[in-house]
Amino acid sequence: MTNIYFVRHADPDHSVRDDRARPLTAEGLRDSKAVTWVLADKHIDFLMSSPYKRSMDTIADLSRTLGLEIHTDEDFRERGAGSWRGDNFFEFIEKQWADFDYHIEDGESLREVQNRNIRALNHLLAEHKDENIAIATHGTALSTILNYYYPKFDFKCFKKIVDFMPFIIRLDFDGEKCVNYQTELIIHKDFNNRKAN
Repeated sequence: MTNIYFVRHADPDHSVRDDRARPLTAEGLRDSKAVTWVLADKHIDFLMSSPYKRSMDTIADLSRTLGLEIHTDEDFRERGAGSWRGDNFFEFIEKQWADFDYHIEDGESLREVQNRNIRALNHLLAEHKDENIAIATHGTALSTILNYYYPKFDFKCFKKIVDFMPFIIRLDFDGEKCVNYQTELIIHKDFNNRKAN
């Protein structure tokens, strides 16, 4: 059995406009300690992250505590929103959930996000069979993964986890087959005046 702990990042600092370089807020850094508290005794063998700073920052304390390097994979990055800059977020994302191929010019569809995340995940499952892996990720990317294994995970479900930063959910795999899931941590943040990614 391979156990994957997906870690949705803690609270990001939206005053930083560069999506890749956006760090955590001071509150987010404090909350990331809870990630360490939950995962420190889970016998984690391997750490993977989106290459975005907020994801790496969320598991940085865990990395130091366990003495494990954080590996990154571009396929685990967040959805490319293209020229969208944060207005009418739920209207935009609801269109994407209604049509997994919908995207704005120079942006990604949810199907594209899902395909590359599942491709990267399957590679990890093949390379790290029967290990415990933590993957630092994003709300939309994680939602497409959950939808892949549990198609009833829809827009309404996505709206619930928008407020969870950080959020840890464990998926258990027999080969590439997901056989169980378990929520490990929820820290609730009010979405008001926040952007979800």
